[in-house]
Amino acid sequence: MYRYEWNFGDVNPPVHAWSTFRVFKIERKMYGREDFDFLERCFQKLLMNFTWWVNRKDVEGKNVFEGGFLGLDNIGLFNRSEPLPTGGTLEQADSTAWMAFYCLQMLNISMELAKYRRTYEDIATKFFEHFILISDAMTFRMGEKDEASLWNEEDGFYYDAISWGGPWTQQLCVRSLVGLMCLYPCLTLEPELVEKLPEFRKRLEWFMKNRCDVAERNMASIRKRGKSDRLLLSLVNEERLKRILARMLDESEFLSDHGIRSLSKFHKDHPVSMDVNGQTFKVEYVPGDSDSGLFGGNSNWRGPIWLCVNFLLIESLQRAYLFYGPGFTVECPVGSGDYMHLGQVAEEIQHRLQHLFTRNEEGRRSINGGNDTFDHDPHWREYIWFYEFFDGDTGRGLGATHQCGWTGLMARLIHDTG
Repeated sequence: MYRYEWNFGDVNPPVHAWSTFRVFKIERKMYGREDFDFLERCFQKLLMNFTWWVNRKDVEGKNVFEGGFLGLDNIGLFNRSEPLPTGGTLEQADSTAWMAFYCLQMLNISMELAKYRRTYEDIATKFFEHFILISDAMTFRMGEKDEASLWNEEDGFYYDAISWGGPWTQQLCVRSLVGLMCLYPCLTLEPELVEKLPEFRKRLEWFMKNRCDVAERNMASIRKRGKSDRLLLSLVNEERLKRILARMLDESEFLSDHGIRSLSKFHKDHPVSMDVNGQTFKVEYVPGDSDSGLFGGNSNWRGPIWLCVNFLLIESLQRAYLFYGPGFTVECPVGSGDYMHLGQVAEEIQHRLQHLFTRNEEGRRSINGGNDTFDHDPHWREYIWFYEFFDGDTGRGLGATHQCGWTGLMARLIHDTG
């Protein structure tokens, strides 16, 4: 989907397949009916959209995607919608993760459609294999010895990288949502469903037997069965999941009292900068309003909390829990000595997000930023503003209001956790 009317070339993240399947499942749960006609019509259009992404955003056919803007206005060192001042191509960890996420959602839909039309098993196989290729390329590229990947083993994190062709690449070591989004692609394969799809199962078993080296070196599981005999498709294996979460759940980095920040607080004292042709480009932690003029300067991805991306992180943790179960635990928050399984971690983030709107012991809501009228005036205090994003330190509401779209997801979080 294009971003705005004055530049059709800028694109938003490809969440269409995810939203389509969510609508299908919500209707099934609420009304007890399955609208396969709706799902199939949407799927045909999504196939064209997926092909557009592959052709336009992976020009060299390496399964590492560019993407550009992708809604994260000022998150990087450079304007990602324009040619790099350094030359070369920006290979984006978030764009590649979004395409892996897209693959898994298309796999989900095609497996659902294959229940009543077997030809969709072939398409399910296609998206399963495409996911494997993207996963492999993101971490190991094409297997060339000197070719760097988007994974940084020393930092335990995914970064964007500038590529000048061949082995000539440079990672941009900014700890941001760009790396955390690699948790989004996460899908459990339910054994009951796989058993109902013999052609897909046959291809899956062939892959486990003949290409397990490709799958197991950077996927969570292709042979190991998890809770309830499930298989897990994910960009990150157990070791890398732990390393990424060690940063995400650290209160001196991403974890705030009000959710997950868009940029690590580490960059408050350790900004990242690069000098190019006499011009300095810099990223540092800015928890509130933007100090950058990129895209008008009216939004900020260098520290604030955004509900939409937090929601998808929570979903990914919940899906991973379906595989790992209660035996897989991580320290949350880091340094606290408290260990939680991934379901509990997801719930902890949900509760922290709710702290944006709930009153504290003084009767104040964090979103109001200390405004006495909004906090205490009987004519205002019960009317909650739905802001676009929130200060990474204080939770103060920022940006457009009312942003009743993704900020309205708060209702779902309250419904889930009480």
